[in-house]
Amino acid sequence: MKLYKADLHIHTILSPCSDLEMSPRNIISKAIERGIDIIGISDHNSTLQCGVVKKIGQDRGLFVLCGAEVTSREEVHSLAFFENDEYLLEFQHFIDRHLAKIKNDIRLFGDQLLVDENDVILQEVDNLLSASLDVGIDVIEKYIHQLNGVFIPSHINRGRNSLLSQLAFIPEDLNADALEIDKKKSVQELLEKHPQVKEYTLLKNSDSHQIDMVGKAFSEFSINELNFNEIRMALRNEKGRKVIVEF
Repeated sequence: MKLYKADLHIHTILSPCSDLEMSPRNIISKAIERGIDIIGISDHNSTLQCGVVKKIGQDRGLFVLCGAEVTSREEVHSLAFFENDEYLLEFQHFIDRHLAKIKNDIRLFGDQLLVDENDVILQEVDNLLSASLDVGIDVIEKYIHQLNGVFIPSHINRGRNSLLSQLAFIPEDLNADALEIDKKKSVQELLEKHPQVKEYTLLKNSDSHQIDMVGKAFSEFSINELNFNEIRMALRNEKGRKVIVEF
């Protein structure tokens, strides 16, 4: 097995809460500088910037997981990643059908920009991406797995937009591939209050919205080779693959 450093929670310039420095080129450069091998692109309720980041990553030898951070009706954030462009597009259609139609106010929420490989602006997305979908987290989880994707509730011990802040518990029938832990919170306190968390693979990511945060928090994946299926097996702790995290 080989160890790969992974930061699976990174927002680009498309997310309204991200700095304008969070372009695909800058993200890839910073991840490489920090010694990261795998990144996950997880803009709020959109997969549209993934293709450009993936291409730049491939050109520079960095593995890019493509997906989104999706917001459920309960306002729970979850990471979703997919193996290929077909599944990614299907999930984007799902988001488009269910995302609340609210016009973005740049003064309140920030820019939502799609850019090319050279940081040239291609489009300003009008619909507010930080809004919620009109379906529950259970529906989202099942659809992600229907598309053979990976489902990871985000920063579950955070005081808002998390599984525990919004629901106060982890539903027994929620099929999470792993759980992301907020790097700034006490993990020991979390485990004492919610011992069922021990049953899951835990991840630590940067949740980067500023370029200097990329790769500052990471997990290590012990896998045979660098591909989507191996990463998924590590998340599920299958066939000797695993995730190693220091808290």
